[in-house]
Amino acid sequence: MVRHPRRATPVPGPVFTPAATVASCVGFVLIGALQALYGPAIPALRQDFGLSPSTAGLALSAHFVGGVAGVLLFDRLYGRIGNRRILAASYLLMATGAAGFALAPNWPTALTAALLAGLGFGGIDYGLNQLFAVGFGHRSAAMLNILNAHFGIGAILGPALIGAAGADDYPTIFLAFALVNLPLLLCLRGVGDKAPHPTEATATATTTGPTPLTRSLTSILTVFVALYVLHVGIEAGVGGWEPTHLETVGYGAGIAATATSVYWLMMTIGRFLVAPLALRFSAPAIITVSCAGMTACLLLAAVPDLAPYAYAGVGLFIAPIFPTGLPWLHRAAPGAARAGALVIAASMVGGVAAGPALGKVIEWSDIRAVPLLLAAVSAACLAATLWLIRATRTPNATP
Repeated sequence: MVRHPRRATPVPGPVFTPAATVASCVGFVLIGALQALYGPAIPALRQDFGLSPSTAGLALSAHFVGGVAGVLLFDRLYGRIGNRRILAASYLLMATGAAGFALAPNWPTALTAALLAGLGFGGIDYGLNQLFAVGFGHRSAAMLNILNAHFGIGAILGPALIGAAGADDYPTIFLAFALVNLPLLLCLRGVGDKAPHPTEATATATTTGPTPLTRSLTSILTVFVALYVLHVGIEAGVGGWEPTHLETVGYGAGIAATATSVYWLMMTIGRFLVAPLALRFSAPAIITVSCAGMTACLLLAAVPDLAPYAYAGVGLFIAPIFPTGLPWLHRAAPGAARAGALVIAASMVGGVAAGPALGKVIEWSDIRAVPLLLAAVSAACLAATLWLIRATRTPNATP
Protein backbone atom coordinates (compact mmCIF):
# COMPACT_ATOMS: atom_id res chain seq x y z
CA MET A 1 0.00 0.00 0.00
CA VAL A 2 1.02 3.64 -0.49
CA ARG A 3 1.66 5.56 2.72
CA HIS A 4 0.51 9.15 3.10
CA PRO A 5 3.03 11.92 3.70
CA ARG A 6 1.49 14.43 6.11
CA ARG A 7 1.45 18.18 6.28
CA ALA A 8 0.72 20.41 9.20
CA THR A 9 -1.87 22.64 7.51
CA PRO A 10 -5.22 22.37 9.31
CA VAL A 11 -8.66 22.63 7.79
CA PRO A 12 -9.77 26.21 8.51
CA GLY A 13 -12.16 26.29 11.43
CA PRO A 14 -13.61 23.21 13.12
CA VAL A 15 -16.67 21.85 11.33
CA PHE A 16 -17.75 19.65 14.25
CA THR A 17 -17.26 19.94 17.98
CA PRO A 18 -16.73 16.62 19.80
CA ALA A 19 -20.35 16.65 21.00
CA ALA A 20 -21.63 17.31 17.47
CA THR A 21 -19.43 14.50 16.13
CA VAL A 22 -20.95 12.05 18.63
CA ALA A 23 -24.45 13.31 17.81
CA SER A 24 -23.77 12.81 14.10
CA CYS A 25 -22.80 9.19 14.77
CA VAL A 26 -26.06 8.76 16.71
CA GLY A 27 -27.87 10.26 13.73
CA PHE A 28 -26.34 7.60 11.50
CA VAL A 29 -27.47 4.89 13.92
CA LEU A 30 -30.98 6.28 13.49
CA ILE A 31 -30.96 6.39 9.69
CA GLY A 32 -29.55 2.85 9.62
CA ALA A 33 -32.32 1.68 11.93
CA LEU A 34 -35.03 3.48 9.93
CA GLN A 35 -34.00 1.84 6.67
CA ALA A 36 -33.98 -1.57 8.34
CA LEU A 37 -37.34 -1.20 10.13
CA TYR A 38 -39.59 -1.46 7.07
CA GLY A 39 -38.75 -5.05 6.12
CA PRO A 40 -39.53 -6.71 9.48
CA ALA A 41 -42.75 -4.68 9.70
CA ILE A 42 -44.11 -6.07 6.41
CA PRO A 43 -46.18 -8.93 7.97
CA ALA A 44 -48.02 -6.47 10.21
CA LEU A 45 -48.43 -3.95 7.39
CA ARG A 46 -50.02 -6.62 5.21
CA GLN A 47 -52.43 -7.51 7.99
CA ASP A 48 -53.31 -3.93 8.94
CA PHE A 49 -53.87 -2.66 5.40
CA GLY A 50 -54.71 -5.88 3.51
CA LEU A 51 -51.68 -5.71 1.22
CA SER A 52 -49.93 -8.13 -1.09
CA PRO A 53 -46.21 -8.73 -0.43
CA SER A 54 -45.17 -6.57 -3.38
CA THR A 55 -47.46 -3.72 -2.35
CA ALA A 56 -46.17 -3.83 1.23
CA GLY A 57 -42.63 -3.62 -0.13
CA LEU A 58 -43.47 -0.23 -1.65
CA ALA A 59 -42.83 1.34 1.76
CA LEU A 60 -39.09 0.80 1.38
CA SER A 61 -39.25 1.95 -2.25
CA ALA A 62 -40.99 5.17 -1.16
CA HIS A 63 -38.30 5.62 1.48
CA PHE A 64 -35.53 5.33 -1.14
CA VAL A 65 -37.30 7.66 -3.58
CA GLY A 66 -37.49 10.20 -0.79
CA GLY A 67 -33.84 9.51 0.03
CA VAL A 68 -32.67 10.33 -3.49
CA ALA A 69 -34.79 13.51 -3.45
CA GLY A 70 -33.31 14.43 -0.06
CA VAL A 71 -29.76 14.05 -1.37
CA LEU A 72 -30.47 16.25 -4.37
CA LEU A 73 -32.33 18.86 -2.31
CA PHE A 74 -29.57 19.10 0.32
CA ASP A 75 -27.04 19.46 -2.48
CA ARG A 76 -28.99 22.35 -3.99
CA LEU A 77 -29.11 24.12 -0.62
CA TYR A 78 -25.53 23.29 0.45
CA GLY A 79 -23.59 26.54 0.82
CA ARG A 80 -26.70 28.69 0.27
CA ILE A 81 -28.18 28.43 3.74
CA GLY A 82 -26.52 27.32 6.96
CA ASN A 83 -25.67 23.66 7.45
CA ARG A 84 -27.42 23.65 10.83
CA ARG A 85 -30.72 24.71 9.31
CA ILE A 86 -30.53 22.07 6.58
CA LEU A 87 -29.66 19.30 9.05
CA ALA A 88 -32.35 20.46 11.47
CA ALA A 89 -34.95 20.37 8.70
CA SER A 90 -33.76 16.88 7.72
CA TYR A 91 -34.08 15.52 11.27
CA LEU A 92 -37.54 17.07 11.60
CA LEU A 93 -38.66 15.63 8.25
CA MET A 94 -37.43 12.17 9.24
CA ALA A 95 -39.13 12.37 12.65
CA THR A 96 -42.37 13.65 11.14
CA GLY A 97 -42.37 10.96 8.47
CA ALA A 98 -41.68 8.17 10.97
CA ALA A 99 -44.48 9.39 13.24
CA GLY A 100 -46.82 9.70 10.28
CA PHE A 101 -46.00 6.15 9.19
CA ALA A 102 -46.79 4.87 12.68
CA LEU A 103 -50.13 6.69 12.87
CA ALA A 104 -51.25 6.43 9.23
CA PRO A 105 -54.94 5.50 8.92
CA ASN A 106 -54.55 4.10 5.39
CA TRP A 107 -51.88 2.85 3.00
CA PRO A 108 -51.56 5.95 0.77
CA THR A 109 -50.95 8.05 3.87
CA ALA A 110 -48.36 5.55 5.09
CA LEU A 111 -46.53 5.70 1.74
CA THR A 112 -46.55 9.49 1.82
CA ALA A 113 -45.10 9.39 5.34
CA ALA A 114 -42.39 6.93 4.24
CA LEU A 115 -41.52 9.29 1.38
CA LEU A 116 -41.29 12.19 3.85
CA ALA A 117 -39.10 10.19 6.22
CA GLY A 118 -36.91 9.23 3.28
CA LEU A 119 -36.53 12.89 2.34
CA GLY A 120 -35.08 13.61 5.78
CA PHE A 121 -33.02 10.41 5.62
CA GLY A 122 -31.41 11.50 2.35
CA GLY A 123 -30.63 14.95 3.71
CA ILE A 124 -28.89 13.51 6.77
CA ASP A 125 -27.10 10.80 4.80
CA TYR A 126 -25.69 13.17 2.20
CA GLY A 127 -25.28 16.14 4.52
CA LEU A 128 -23.20 14.40 7.17
CA ASN A 129 -21.19 12.41 4.62
CA GLN A 130 -20.44 15.64 2.75
CA LEU A 131 -19.46 17.56 5.87
CA PHE A 132 -17.32 14.73 7.23
CA ALA A 133 -15.60 14.40 3.82
CA VAL A 134 -14.47 18.03 3.83
CA GLY A 135 -14.32 18.80 7.53
CA PHE A 136 -11.61 16.60 9.04
CA GLY A 137 -8.59 17.08 6.78
CA HIS A 138 -6.38 14.00 6.60
CA ARG A 139 -8.72 12.26 9.07
CA SER A 140 -11.75 12.53 6.77
CA ALA A 141 -11.55 8.97 5.43
CA ALA A 142 -11.12 7.58 8.95
CA MET A 143 -14.00 9.65 10.33
CA LEU A 144 -16.24 8.69 7.41
CA ASN A 145 -15.60 5.01 8.11
CA ILE A 146 -16.52 5.53 11.77
CA LEU A 147 -19.64 7.52 10.80
CA ASN A 148 -20.85 4.87 8.35
CA ALA A 149 -20.06 2.07 10.80
CA HIS A 150 -22.75 3.56 13.02
CA PHE A 151 -25.20 3.21 10.14
CA GLY A 152 -24.47 -0.53 10.30
CA ILE A 153 -25.12 -0.56 14.05
CA GLY A 154 -28.54 0.94 13.39
CA ALA A 155 -29.26 -1.55 10.61
CA ILE A 156 -28.56 -4.38 13.07
CA LEU A 157 -30.55 -2.83 15.93
CA GLY A 158 -33.66 -1.97 13.88
CA PRO A 159 -34.74 -5.54 13.05
CA ALA A 160 -33.71 -6.65 16.56
CA LEU A 161 -36.17 -4.14 18.06
CA ILE A 162 -38.98 -5.32 15.79
CA GLY A 163 -38.10 -8.93 16.63
CA ALA A 164 -38.15 -8.26 20.38
CA ALA A 165 -41.37 -6.25 20.38
CA GLY A 166 -43.16 -8.16 17.64
CA ALA A 167 -44.10 -6.91 14.17
CA ASP A 168 -47.57 -5.88 15.43
CA ASP A 169 -45.94 -3.23 17.63
CA TYR A 170 -44.18 -1.51 14.73
CA PRO A 171 -46.15 1.76 15.30
CA THR A 172 -44.69 2.07 18.80
CA ILE A 173 -41.16 1.54 17.49
CA PHE A 174 -41.59 4.09 14.69
CA LEU A 175 -42.97 6.62 17.18
CA ALA A 176 -40.09 6.01 19.58
CA PHE A 177 -37.72 6.44 16.67
CA ALA A 178 -39.33 9.79 15.81
CA LEU A 179 -38.90 11.04 19.38
CA VAL A 180 -35.24 10.00 19.62
CA ASN A 181 -34.47 12.25 16.64
CA LEU A 182 -35.47 15.41 18.49
CA PRO A 183 -32.65 15.71 21.08
CA LEU A 184 -30.13 15.67 18.22
CA LEU A 185 -31.40 19.10 17.20
CA LEU A 186 -29.82 20.52 20.35
CA CYS A 187 -26.37 19.29 19.26
CA LEU A 188 -26.45 21.09 15.92
CA ARG A 189 -24.99 24.19 17.56
CA GLY A 190 -21.68 22.34 17.39
CA VAL A 191 -21.81 22.03 13.59
CA GLY A 192 -20.00 24.67 11.58
CA ASP A 193 -22.63 26.65 9.74
CA LYS A 194 -20.31 27.40 6.82
CA ALA A 195 -18.24 24.30 6.22
CA PRO A 196 -15.54 24.45 3.53
CA HIS A 197 -16.45 23.44 0.03
CA PRO A 198 -14.60 20.47 -1.46
CA THR A 199 -12.26 22.81 -3.33
CA GLU A 200 -11.30 24.58 -0.10
CA ALA A 201 -10.87 21.29 1.72
CA THR A 202 -8.69 20.00 -1.07
CA ALA A 203 -6.43 23.00 -0.81
CA THR A 204 -5.93 22.50 2.93
CA ALA A 205 -6.11 18.72 3.18
CA THR A 206 -3.35 17.10 5.19
CA THR A 207 -2.82 14.27 2.75
CA THR A 208 -1.52 14.43 -0.74
CA GLY A 209 -4.15 13.32 -3.18
CA PRO A 210 -4.25 12.90 -6.91
CA THR A 211 -5.79 15.51 -9.14
CA PRO A 212 -7.19 14.76 -12.57
CA LEU A 213 -4.61 15.70 -15.19
CA THR A 214 -4.81 12.98 -17.79
CA ARG A 215 -8.55 12.38 -18.10
CA SER A 216 -11.58 14.58 -18.46
CA LEU A 217 -13.59 15.40 -15.38
CA THR A 218 -16.66 13.84 -16.96
CA SER A 219 -14.92 10.50 -17.46
CA ILE A 220 -13.66 10.46 -13.87
CA LEU A 221 -17.10 11.24 -12.46
CA THR A 222 -18.68 8.58 -14.68
CA VAL A 223 -16.32 5.89 -13.43
CA PHE A 224 -16.78 6.98 -9.79
CA VAL A 225 -20.56 6.72 -10.25
CA ALA A 226 -20.11 3.25 -11.80
CA LEU A 227 -17.93 2.17 -8.87
CA TYR A 228 -20.54 3.32 -6.35
CA VAL A 229 -23.53 1.86 -8.19
CA LEU A 230 -21.79 -1.50 -8.67
CA HIS A 231 -20.42 -1.90 -5.16
CA VAL A 232 -23.72 -0.91 -3.53
CA GLY A 233 -25.39 -3.37 -5.89
CA ILE A 234 -23.09 -6.08 -4.54
CA GLU A 235 -23.81 -5.00 -0.96
CA ALA A 236 -27.57 -5.20 -1.51
CA GLY A 237 -27.26 -8.33 -3.65
CA VAL A 238 -25.43 -10.29 -0.99
CA GLY A 239 -27.78 -9.05 1.73
CA GLY A 240 -30.82 -10.01 -0.31
CA TRP A 241 -29.74 -13.29 -1.90
CA GLU A 242 -27.25 -14.83 0.55
CA PRO A 243 -29.98 -16.66 2.57
CA THR A 244 -31.54 -18.12 -0.58
CA HIS A 245 -28.18 -19.21 -1.96
CA LEU A 246 -27.11 -20.85 1.30
CA GLU A 247 -30.39 -22.74 1.60
CA THR A 248 -30.09 -23.87 -2.02
CA VAL A 249 -26.64 -25.38 -1.39
CA GLY A 250 -27.83 -27.28 1.67
CA TYR A 251 -27.80 -25.04 4.74
CA GLY A 252 -30.82 -24.74 7.04
CA ALA A 253 -32.92 -21.59 7.18
CA GLY A 254 -31.61 -20.71 10.66
CA ILE A 255 -27.96 -20.99 9.63
CA ALA A 256 -28.63 -19.00 6.45
CA ALA A 257 -30.30 -16.19 8.40
CA THR A 258 -27.50 -16.12 10.97
CA ALA A 259 -24.84 -16.04 8.27
CA THR A 260 -26.57 -13.06 6.65
CA SER A 261 -26.61 -11.23 9.99
CA VAL A 262 -22.88 -11.96 10.32
CA TYR A 263 -22.35 -10.45 6.86
CA TRP A 264 -23.90 -7.14 7.99
CA LEU A 265 -22.02 -7.31 11.28
CA MET A 266 -18.69 -7.79 9.49
CA MET A 267 -19.45 -4.76 7.32
CA THR A 268 -19.88 -2.68 10.46
CA ILE A 269 -16.75 -4.10 12.10
CA GLY A 270 -14.77 -3.57 8.89
CA ARG A 271 -15.41 0.17 8.94
CA PHE A 272 -14.21 0.49 12.51
CA LEU A 273 -11.10 -1.57 11.65
CA VAL A 274 -10.25 0.52 8.59
CA ALA A 275 -10.53 3.87 10.42
CA PRO A 276 -6.95 3.78 11.81
CA LEU A 277 -5.60 2.35 8.54
CA ALA A 278 -7.10 5.30 6.65
CA LEU A 279 -4.74 7.58 8.59
CA ARG A 280 -1.72 5.72 7.19
CA PHE A 281 -2.68 4.50 3.73
CA SER A 282 -4.18 6.22 0.72
CA ALA A 283 -7.82 5.85 -0.27
CA PRO A 284 -6.94 4.33 -3.68
CA ALA A 285 -4.79 1.68 -1.98
CA ILE A 286 -7.50 0.78 0.54
CA ILE A 287 -10.20 0.55 -2.12
CA THR A 288 -7.98 -1.55 -4.41
CA VAL A 289 -7.37 -4.09 -1.64
CA SER A 290 -11.06 -4.02 -0.74
CA CYS A 291 -12.20 -4.76 -4.29
CA ALA A 292 -9.61 -7.52 -4.75
CA GLY A 293 -10.52 -9.14 -1.43
CA MET A 294 -14.25 -8.83 -2.16
CA THR A 295 -13.79 -10.53 -5.54
CA ALA A 296 -11.76 -13.38 -4.03
CA CYS A 297 -14.34 -13.96 -1.28
CA LEU A 298 -17.22 -14.03 -3.74
CA LEU A 299 -15.39 -16.64 -5.80
CA LEU A 300 -14.86 -18.71 -2.64
CA ALA A 301 -18.57 -18.36 -1.81
CA ALA A 302 -19.29 -20.56 -4.83
CA VAL A 303 -17.78 -23.46 -2.81
CA PRO A 304 -20.65 -24.67 -0.57
CA ASP A 305 -18.46 -25.63 2.40
CA LEU A 306 -16.83 -22.18 2.43
CA ALA A 307 -19.85 -20.06 1.51
CA PRO A 308 -20.94 -18.73 4.95
CA TYR A 309 -17.36 -17.75 5.86
CA ALA A 310 -16.70 -16.27 2.43
CA TYR A 311 -19.79 -14.06 2.64
CA ALA A 312 -18.54 -12.78 6.00
CA GLY A 313 -15.29 -11.90 4.23
CA VAL A 314 -17.26 -10.01 1.58
CA GLY A 315 -18.80 -7.88 4.33
CA LEU A 316 -15.36 -7.14 5.77
CA PHE A 317 -13.81 -6.14 2.44
CA ILE A 318 -16.74 -4.16 1.05
CA ALA A 319 -17.04 -2.08 4.23
CA PRO A 320 -14.50 0.71 3.49
CA ILE A 321 -15.40 1.40 -0.15
CA PHE A 322 -18.32 3.79 0.31
CA PRO A 323 -16.86 6.05 3.05
CA THR A 324 -13.23 5.92 1.87
CA GLY A 325 -14.13 6.81 -1.70
CA LEU A 326 -15.75 10.17 -0.86
CA PRO A 327 -12.57 12.06 0.16
CA TRP A 328 -10.80 10.57 -2.89
CA LEU A 329 -13.65 11.81 -5.08
CA HIS A 330 -13.39 15.33 -3.65
CA ARG A 331 -9.64 15.40 -4.27
CA ALA A 332 -9.90 13.90 -7.74
CA ALA A 333 -12.72 16.19 -8.87
CA PRO A 334 -12.37 19.41 -6.83
CA GLY A 335 -14.11 21.43 -9.52
CA ALA A 336 -17.25 19.30 -9.48
CA ALA A 337 -19.30 20.80 -6.68
CA ARG A 338 -22.09 18.25 -7.06
CA ALA A 339 -19.90 15.15 -7.35
CA GLY A 340 -20.71 13.89 -3.86
CA ALA A 341 -24.45 14.22 -4.38
CA LEU A 342 -24.19 12.45 -7.71
CA VAL A 343 -22.43 9.35 -6.40
CA ILE A 344 -24.53 9.09 -3.21
CA ALA A 345 -27.79 9.41 -5.14
CA ALA A 346 -26.51 6.91 -7.69
CA SER A 347 -25.58 4.48 -4.93
CA MET A 348 -29.15 4.64 -3.59
CA VAL A 349 -30.50 3.89 -7.05
CA GLY A 350 -28.04 1.01 -7.30
CA GLY A 351 -29.28 -0.42 -4.02
CA VAL A 352 -32.89 -0.28 -5.21
CA ALA A 353 -32.15 -1.76 -8.64
CA ALA A 354 -29.84 -4.53 -7.43
CA GLY A 355 -32.54 -6.89 -6.18
CA PRO A 356 -34.76 -6.94 -9.30
CA ALA A 357 -31.78 -6.91 -11.69
CA LEU A 358 -30.04 -9.80 -9.96
CA GLY A 359 -33.34 -11.66 -9.72
CA LYS A 360 -33.84 -11.37 -13.48
CA VAL A 361 -30.32 -12.67 -14.17
CA ILE A 362 -30.90 -15.56 -11.77
CA GLU A 363 -34.03 -16.49 -13.72
CA TRP A 364 -31.78 -17.00 -16.74
CA SER A 365 -29.15 -18.96 -14.81
CA ASP A 366 -29.46 -20.54 -11.35
CA ILE A 367 -29.41 -19.59 -7.66
CA ARG A 368 -26.07 -21.36 -7.33
CA ALA A 369 -24.58 -18.82 -9.71
CA VAL A 370 -25.24 -15.88 -7.35
CA PRO A 371 -21.68 -15.59 -5.95
CA LEU A 372 -20.14 -15.93 -9.42
CA LEU A 373 -22.43 -13.28 -10.86
CA LEU A 374 -21.54 -10.93 -7.99
CA ALA A 375 -17.85 -11.79 -8.39
CA ALA A 376 -18.03 -10.56 -11.98
CA VAL A 377 -19.55 -7.27 -10.79
CA SER A 378 -16.84 -7.05 -8.12
CA ALA A 379 -14.15 -7.55 -10.76
CA ALA A 380 -15.68 -4.60 -12.61
CA CYS A 381 -15.34 -2.55 -9.39
CA LEU A 382 -11.66 -3.49 -9.24
CA ALA A 383 -11.18 -2.51 -12.88
CA ALA A 384 -12.89 0.84 -12.24
CA THR A 385 -10.64 1.48 -9.24
CA LEU A 386 -7.45 0.73 -11.20
CA TRP A 387 -8.65 3.01 -14.00
CA LEU A 388 -9.30 5.82 -11.53
CA ILE A 389 -5.84 5.41 -10.00
CA ARG A 390 -4.24 5.83 -13.41
CA ALA A 391 -6.56 8.64 -14.47
CA THR A 392 -6.03 10.74 -11.33
CA ARG A 393 -2.33 10.11 -10.80
CA THR A 394 -0.16 13.20 -10.85
CA PRO A 395 3.11 13.05 -12.78
CA ASN A 396 5.12 13.14 -9.54
CA ALA A 397 2.89 10.68 -7.60
CA THR A 398 4.57 7.75 -5.94
CA PRO A 399 3.30 4.44 -7.39
